[in-house]
Amino acid sequence: MTDQDTLRRFLFEQAGVRGEWLKLTDSWQAVSDNHAYPPEVKEQLGHAVAAATMLAATIKFNGALVLQTQGEGPLKAVVAQCTHDRCIRGLARYREPVVAGDLSQLYGSGRLVLTIETERKKPYQGIVSLDGDNLAQALENYYQQSEQLPTRLWLFANETTVSGLFLQALPESSGFGSDWERIVMLADTISADELLDLSCEAVLHRLFHEETLRLFQPEPIRFKCSCSNGKIERTLKSLGRTALEEILEERDAITVDCEFCNQQYRFDRVDVERLLIAETDLGTSTISH
Repeated sequence: MTDQDTLRRFLFEQAGVRGEWLKLTDSWQAVSDNHAYPPEVKEQLGHAVAAATMLAATIKFNGALVLQTQGEGPLKAVVAQCTHDRCIRGLARYREPVVAGDLSQLYGSGRLVLTIETERKKPYQGIVSLDGDNLAQALENYYQQSEQLPTRLWLFANETTVSGLFLQALPESSGFGSDWERIVMLADTISADELLDLSCEAVLHRLFHEETLRLFQPEPIRFKCSCSNGKIERTLKSLGRTALEEILEERDAITVDCEFCNQQYRFDRVDVERLLIAETDLGTSTISH
């Protein structure tokens, strides 16, 4: 397996620190090429996708981790999602012009929302103010407030590649002293070009060749949107007959576009009637013994 579209986890065996390295190429382009984002917006979306992917890899769950940044500035919202099986998608909402700057310049007064969605449990959600120069700093603040674990992230994105580096002190480690400080100081010497261009082994050797590391197997990342015809049908059914008929009085069909992948779903009058009849049949069916 190549280093493209891959996450690698690693462990400092003598320092009580865990880490992750990430590089996305084809999967990143599949996310971003669905929309003609300005470079400044595309970069922020790349940071969010990288962060969501690495954060999802830190927990054991069946579902999806969703990272959202929201504000009232030119960049209104960024959403990135990664599932437990490493499928990613993302989108951004903005209004022109968007000029490169720190988080306050991009979002104004904003907030960071992390949601863990699982099939069986009520979603967990953490919300903090969107503070810091960039998303990495905002997430570091989040971890300091919520988990109280020293955490550092390095996030970079360009037109073709997204890369990231994640470090976190283990909860069971005895104190967060010189080992953590030394490892972070070494990691801080990485440049954007190095993290975007070099392989995982090259990055880890460049930064930590004097440390004892255990490097785990590569985990492939891919783009996959979870939208489906069935999900759209359920949404339409929830609107009810009256609302659907009012929409069809003004147009020949109801069209729904997925904001993540641009897939369009079209339902004409026959399709809508089929949905409504099926819903009626389900509601009136009985079981005979």
